[in-house]
Amino acid sequence: MSQAQSTQVTSTGLGEFSLAIGGLAIGTGEFAAMGILPNLAQGIGVDIPTAGHTISAYALGVVVGAPAFALLCARLPRRLLLVMLMAVFALGNLLSATMDSYLPLMAARFVSGLPHGAYFGVAALVAAAIVPHHQRASAVGRVMLGLSVANVIGVPLATWVGQWLGWRSLFVIVGALALITALAVQRFVPQVPVAADAGLRNELTAFKEGQIWLTLLAASIGFGGMFAVYSYITPTLTQVTGLSQGSVPWLLSIFGLGNIAGSLVGGKCADKSLKGTILGAFIWSALALGLFVFAAHALWSTVLLVFFIGCGVAVVPAMQTRLMDVGKKAQTLSAALNHSAFNIANANGAWLGGLAISAGLGWTATGWVGALLAAGGLLVMLLAFALDKPAKD
Repeated sequence: MSQAQSTQVTSTGLGEFSLAIGGLAIGTGEFAAMGILPNLAQGIGVDIPTAGHTISAYALGVVVGAPAFALLCARLPRRLLLVMLMAVFALGNLLSATMDSYLPLMAARFVSGLPHGAYFGVAALVAAAIVPHHQRASAVGRVMLGLSVANVIGVPLATWVGQWLGWRSLFVIVGALALITALAVQRFVPQVPVAADAGLRNELTAFKEGQIWLTLLAASIGFGGMFAVYSYITPTLTQVTGLSQGSVPWLLSIFGLGNIAGSLVGGKCADKSLKGTILGAFIWSALALGLFVFAAHALWSTVLLVFFIGCGVAVVPAMQTRLMDVGKKAQTLSAALNHSAFNIANANGAWLGGLAISAGLGWTATGWVGALLAAGGLLVMLLAFALDKPAKD
């Protein structure tokens, strides 16, 4: 390898690493907030279910912010947009740390969620642009690693600190990570040119593309399978598997390791066969979620299946790359909407899994719900591919 090539590889690696730090900040802020919910509830003087509304406020911010930033900022240089998004994310979290009552904290969590989808969408576009075309999905997978690492390291560590120093410290940590990301992106991410005709009009063409809608629908349904199980994993592990409360975080780190494996393997597989990876990932998830119903009764099989379920994120870089391809002139909006779809999947999976539990079907019934949702995503993508114009895979 020549010195010039070595320098290029190093530069690309630093750029991807900088983008991944943003994923670590976002993932830590989103998921660790669930772990300190009792502390937060006590801090603002509400009960735990009411405090849970702050999580919903964040998710609403994600759904609203993704298309809003994509449409309004389509003409901005992408590196500048990423820095702005991280600045808004930092502001929302630092404001969250200062709030003393319910409604102001709800507003701050909503602001925190606004940049989430747009950041991942634009980061994926930038990652794909700074590597050779045949390595796009792998690059997207590496950037998404930040979100996966958050589940292994960021969330447990931030939850522990939040319980030790108080819930406000969590949001201070996340805000600091966001500021570090903004500085790193400005320093290490190369400028990526924006199309000369980029703008609101072209981005709005996304709403006319049937393939975009089908891909987003598949993500909204199929990825919900994972959240049907994950949302209720703690009571399932304690009530069915027989784990102590203190052992749950360690087993959840196995889920995070599965996320990391899925991101890396899914990206590499998608570079070779995008359609095959999407379909294979949904089939894998359906089988793993269905088997969890039986595996949850023994520790060794639970550990294995939790890892396998975590590997289901292999579909994420593949779906993100798919949206780049079908987005045409609306790549920013279509890429950003992918994460709105994943948050809808989060809500759908948690809601449907809860319905199954409330119906008296037991904690493990979430596995059946998850398997059906993954199968639903598979069917939607089969329809999308059947209607798609022939293209090189």
